[in-house]
Amino acid sequence: MLAPPFTDPARLDDVLCTQGHAVLSPQALQALLHVQAGALGDWQPFWDRLPPDAYLRDGGRYRRRRHANYIVADGQVQPVPHRAHWQPVEYNALHGGIERWFEPVEPALEAQPLWQPLLLLLAQRADALRGPQPWYVEAHVFRIDTTDGIGRPTPEGAHRDGVDMVAVLLVGREGIKGGETRVFDANGPQGLRFTMSEPGTLLLLDDTRVIHETTPIQPTGEAGWRDTLVVTLRRGGFQGPQDPLHR
Repeated sequence: MLAPPFTDPARLDDVLCTQGHAVLSPQALQALLHVQAGALGDWQPFWDRLPPDAYLRDGGRYRRRRHANYIVADGQVQPVPHRAHWQPVEYNALHGGIERWFEPVEPALEAQPLWQPLLLLLAQRADALRGPQPWYVEAHVFRIDTTDGIGRPTPEGAHRDGVDMVAVLLVGREGIKGGETRVFDANGPQGLRFTMSEPGTLLLLDDTRVIHETTPIQPTGEAGWRDTLVVTLRRGGFQGPQDPLHR
């Protein structure tokens, strides 16, 4: 496995603005959030009881997820009424164009001490990238497992999400091989690949400049899984069937 190219947290905003992507080590994230090592361990039970994703169009059973929405502005995280996740087909050829009503994130997870500080930290990075403004935030709690013998973290392939910034936090992985992260320049041949193997590793992406994907996972024993929290931040409003593309 190729190790992630970790970014010095003191240069995080500069690197993200310059390269369009940056990776924080678990230790750097802990320092920025002022938490102890292993703090993410309290999140594990919430991933263990995720409901199946009922919208997989490839017929798979390998994805479980929940979904939540917020507006983050002026240092405050404001939950909004539960809403469907929607993407245009221009950004998601497999699942775009349909309203997907996932089960909401459990209130007890939203009440965890790390939840809101993490969302605020991400909004600060988006402010540095685009300028201070309200951010329309979607949080996706994912488990990809090997129920079908293979699990696909990104069944839609290499893609953009139609937002301003994407954050992928590795919560855990167990009993698998694969799951390599790949990031490519949206307008050129440059790219990189690495494997997020240590819980607490955080990938940040400028969604206007790069496309990304994660390769399939396979079990190394009887069964395996990969848990992530994916957070997207978009200016101007949430994506929806009536919203014009802002790109």
